[in-house]
Amino acid sequence: MTFEFVAGNLALDFVATVAERRTTAEERLPTAGDLAQWFVDAGVVDAPPAVDETAYRLALQLRESIWGLLTTDADRPLDESAVADLNRQAASPVPVASLDADRRVTTEGDLPACLAAVARAAIDAFRPENARHLKWCEGTDCTRPFLDASRASNRRWCGMAGCGDRAKAAAYRARKRATPPLPTPQQSLPR
Repeated sequence: MTFEFVAGNLALDFVATVAERRTTAEERLPTAGDLAQWFVDAGVVDAPPAVDETAYRLALQLRESIWGLLTTDADRPLDESAVADLNRQAASPVPVASLDADRRVTTEGDLPACLAAVARAAIDAFRPENARHLKWCEGTDCTRPFLDASRASNRRWCGMAGCGDRAKAAAYRARKRATPPLPTPQQSLPR
């Protein structure tokens, strides 16, 4: 499976491994092996960590805890058990990068280390300075959160390659339908 990393934050990309939550709720990590590969593709580690079924369920539980925290109204307190789970996961050691004499860098870590990296990224997304940059994709069915790092802070879609392209194409088609056609050369122009 090909994963997308367009949110500007590891935890937000992790949450997006369930696509279109309001409609199809497509699970993009259906197996423990997919989860392990996601951490490699995300650049967290260089080799897939070992993931058994219990650890797989724990990882998906963390993902859903982060989703729940993200979707909590700003005027309501966050769920204390979800916050405690997130803080507990973040307290674990993260993957470690090491340099070889041939200048090759490798990053290694087990699943708890990978989950710690995700949990720390989630906590970072909640920092007060990120509050105005934390947004939701305006795509019709998309439920992807992202950090808007654009200069004007006016990003509307999770990514141009998907939701942005579809929205712009739909707007173009709507404009074409609303614009009367120009006369063809065979038609005479009014005098």
